Amino acid sequence: MTKLNLSVAVGPYDRTRALIDGAVQIDGVSAACMTLSPEEIFFRAFRHAEFDICELSLSSFTVKTAQGGGPYVGVPAFVSRAFRHTSIYVRTDHIKKPEDLKGKRVGVPEYQLTANVWARAILEDDYGVKPSDIQWVRGGIEHAGRPEKITIKLPDDVKLENAPEGKTISAMLAEGSIDGFIAPRPPSLPKNTPNVGWLFADPVAAARDYFTRTGIFPIMHIVGVRRELADKHPWLPGAVYKAFEQSKAAALDLLSDTSATKVTLPFVEERLAEARDLMGEDFWSYGLEANRKTLETFLRHHHAQGLSSRRVTPEELFHPGTHEAFKL
Repeated sequence: MTKLNLSVAVGPYDRTRALIDGAVQIDGVSAACMTLSPEEIFFRAFRHAEFDICELSLSSFTVKTAQGGGPYVGVPAFVSRAFRHTSIYVRTDHIKKPEDLKGKRVGVPEYQLTANVWARAILEDDYGVKPSDIQWVRGGIEHAGRPEKITIKLPDDVKLENAPEGKTISAMLAEGSIDGFIAPRPPSLPKNTPNVGWLFADPVAAARDYFTRTGIFPIMHIVGVRRELADKHPWLPGAVYKAFEQSKAAALDLLSDTSATKVTLPFVEERLAEARDLMGEDFWSYGLEANRKTLETFLRHHHAQGLSSRRVTPEELFHPGTHEAFKL
């Protein structure tokens, strides 16, 4: 069989490294891999469908799915996951607890970012702070004038305004013209900027408590395959899923090799053991069924927050060829 020559765009993660360097191959594919930032991949994918296989924002993909589908079909390889308690920054001089955010102004780079969906879900489910309780201010983290990458229509009771011309939400947080900041990246501030810090003083402890109570490890990004390729080659999404699973397994094997740490941090072995003690052996699971509760929680909030026009089901997100995997 002649291999398909396809482009692959992903972040430079340990779990994608074996795919990037060719140690793991996608069956039937000769891959031209490129490592780019999520912001660049998502912009180019959702605006122009530039890649054959790529990392995609779960939130943006859900918007497209609710609208009837976009240029990509989904693969349940969750190349980015994160507890988003570290994504919420506040003016510590007058925000002391989550409930203090009611009636306050909070900056976001884009309202529909996956990290922001999860942060709002945490605030609502655990602290009773609804999206409609906050005045949202949209602006770039480092560059003024950042727009939403896809068009959204919010509920009438959600208040969203643009940052003043030439202003970033980082600068607004530093000067105190907004009270909070939620984003996948930290605010771009001079070192030791006063009165700015995490909402949760110990976000790791908050995340541990969240997982213990809910069993949810939030999903940020999935993998997409160009729809026209999946239609023409229905075996392709399953082959992509298999390769991403193998690449992740290779990364975990290396991470578990304690003869010489593969990560430039101390105490990696201890942190790995802690993650497995808290979350189980397969703590970074791929696949539909293993992540059904997490996906259903996200999709419920995504619709309630007005981002998806209808409530999407987990099955709708992913190509049928990836819903199940063979077993030996």
